[in-house]
Amino acid sequence: MAPSSTSTSKSATVYFGYGSNLWQHQMVQRCPTSQYLGVARLNDFQWIINERGYANVVEVNTTDVKPVAYEHEVWGMVYTLKPKDEKNLDRNEGVPVAYTKEMLLCDYWPAGKHGANISSTPEKTEMLVYINRNQTRADKPKHEYIYRMNMGIADALNEGVPKPYVDKVMRKFIPEVASKEVEELAKRQALEFEDER
Repeated sequence: MAPSSTSTSKSATVYFGYGSNLWQHQMVQRCPTSQYLGVARLNDFQWIINERGYANVVEVNTTDVKPVAYEHEVWGMVYTLKPKDEKNLDRNEGVPVAYTKEMLLCDYWPAGKHGANISSTPEKTEMLVYINRNQTRADKPKHEYIYRMNMGIADALNEGVPKPYVDKVMRKFIPEVASKEVEELAKRQALEFEDER
């Protein structure tokens, strides 16, 4: 069943996380009553690290470009957010300074015993996406963000996000190894947004 308002309750929002909120531990800390639902794909967007040093999605006009595997789609993980969790996440994500919020149509695969079965036909579902439509230039990630992204990538792969997507798209920005010295800073940033501009 699609994660619609009928399946999650009228007070819950279906949220698509594509950056450090792939890290399930961080999501539990930020949004204690959130529930993980499965994996989703946002089509006609590109995943980048923007000039702030954090993940962003940039809309791509696919009529003007030749499609390249995985480069014009963004994979993420889906959670339910009750109003208090959404308010917490707004603060963590720096809304409206760092991101704004949009409801976008995604392909959705529910979680299974061994991750989402992305070889099956997805369900089309509108999801909340945090997006910055102004800061769309690719740049380098914040040092501490590399740690959080690597934790999230590990969870995403475990839940069914395709490894070729991670290798081809995310690894252009996120090296596999981050120094342990930033672990504490990364864990603090996971809990409280600080505008580092």
